[in-house]
Amino acid sequence: MALHATARLLSSQVRQESWSGLQARLAQTRKLSIELAEPLSAEDMSAQAMDDASPTKWHLAHATWFFETFILKERLRGYEEFDCAFNYLFNSYYEQIGARFPRPRRGLLTRPSLERVLEYRRYVDLALERLFLRTEERDPALRYLLEVGLNHEQQHQELLLTDILALFAANPLRPAYRKAKRRARGAKPSRARWTKHPGGEYGVGADGSGFAWDNETPRHSLRVAPFRLADRLVTNAEWLEFIEDRGYDEPTLWLSDGWAIVNRENCRAPPYWECFDDERFEMSLSGTRALEWAAPVAHVSYYEADAFARWAGKRLPTEFEWEIAARDAAPEGNDLSSGALHPLPAPATEDRIFQMFGDVWEWTSSAYSPYPAYRPPAGALGEYNGKFMANQMVLRGGSCVTPRGHVRASYRNYFYPHQRWQFTGLRLASEAA
Repeated sequence: MALHATARLLSSQVRQESWSGLQARLAQTRKLSIELAEPLSAEDMSAQAMDDASPTKWHLAHATWFFETFILKERLRGYEEFDCAFNYLFNSYYEQIGARFPRPRRGLLTRPSLERVLEYRRYVDLALERLFLRTEERDPALRYLLEVGLNHEQQHQELLLTDILALFAANPLRPAYRKAKRRARGAKPSRARWTKHPGGEYGVGADGSGFAWDNETPRHSLRVAPFRLADRLVTNAEWLEFIEDRGYDEPTLWLSDGWAIVNRENCRAPPYWECFDDERFEMSLSGTRALEWAAPVAHVSYYEADAFARWAGKRLPTEFEWEIAARDAAPEGNDLSSGALHPLPAPATEDRIFQMFGDVWEWTSSAYSPYPAYRPPAGALGEYNGKFMANQMVLRGGSCVTPRGHVRASYRNYFYPHQRWQFTGLRLASEAA
């Protein structure tokens, strides 16, 4: 089955399906990870581009370790650990589980071999099949753990692709992860239109209708002033205007930490932009391609997004403004299931807001912090989100490599404000006129 066809199949499943339905969706998710790795060589899957990224082989093993550690060891009677060394090699950040291999050095793990990692995945998949055969459907705690494991693997599917992009961008051969059809460069788009949203009292956070991460809870009420949102994402053409107006050289546009980073790292454009003979190109998962002016700008940091908004005379939306605007939109768009693997221009229609889901994760002005009365889950799984609620910023909406069905209006992603290797972009906001 083609990669994008498998991704679409996952999206067709409902959250409250039968026990056998959950098993099928989990199997499809596990299969998709292998399909994402298929275009890569063993060498590709062992290399690490930078400290923030991880090798593909590590992603495949870690997602498997998650099921073994948090589900099979606890829930499948008689389960025998595949390899006790893997608990050290493939633990990411769970202090309660034990010591772990340093993240910046994961590219040194030439052993275990790719074959050994794939054997590990098969071993755990067979154990998961036994678990489904031996377990009562009415066990809600196990159902939740399996859903956590499934959604966790989907997160690593996205990371796998963004980490490969970072790796291939560092290679002077500029290899393509997967060939794509050539697209004509779009014309520079007209200015964004503005959608108005009334103020008032709103409920925000997960509504309990399906799976949600703990950081989306508890649902609570807050008062929001009237606001406006751009009907589409900021484009490459608009970002070029910012560059040509010397936006990277004007200190009054930048937060202090951002200005320091811009100067220390000599940032003058998004990291995958290139210029040859006065023509603009960008590195993508399909290799080097002409910059498409109408497509959303991607791979910009929070500091860059904030500076651009200031330059434009606008601001970034709060995460709650974004959620309020997105709640009536279907959580679908240009995501992994489209097969584009790259942000695409907004449709040329004028009657609604676009690109709320897919294309690029949208920076908000909201710091990543707990909701009122938030409590992390008990045990090691409580380390999944809660302990990172400091010094990061919230992003919303998903990207062109987010698996279909993974995001929703209440979904909260988070990154440090300097990070750029993910498909991150922005939408402008302002107070109501």
